[in-house]
Amino acid sequence: MHIHRYEKIWLTFGISALVLFLIVLGFTAFAQGHTPAGGLQTIDPKLVDQTPPFDNPGVKKVDENRYEVNLVAQVFSFKPNKVQVPVGKEIVFNVTTKDVVHSFTIVGTNVNMMLIPGYINTAKYTFDKPGKYLVLCNEYCGAGHQLMQMEIEVIEG
Repeated sequence: MHIHRYEKIWLTFGISALVLFLIVLGFTAFAQGHTPAGGLQTIDPKLVDQTPPFDNPGVKKVDENRYEVNLVAQVFSFKPNKVQVPVGKEIVFNVTTKDVVHSFTIVGTNVNMMLIPGYINTAKYTFDKPGKYLVLCNEYCGAGHQLMQMEIEVIEG
């Protein structure tokens, strides 16, 4: 079978690019330990309301510079629906869902997580300005999806 010279060049380039991609992917995954965000912690979606820390969701001070916000997404709301956090402190968001797929997106930031029943997702963020931040669900979760939102109020102090 005769293969044209240009086709051989493109095949060699394509296969080489694929091999290079797989080597880089394997190196970062196994040698450097990079894994996808979330999905590493699991929870029984039927027992979310009885499992700490989601049995008492809200803001918890971990230490002087770090706060933890535990949230539960459910049709068509977040629990709690409003939280206050201080400006300039690292905020760790632990979020899960107990019914269907939702998302947790803080508008104007790079925090954007897909929430899947049975998994706990985590994101860290430090707000550098006080104000009110809107949180939306970006995954269509049912007929009341457009109503699913909450507010994060970032305050001085």
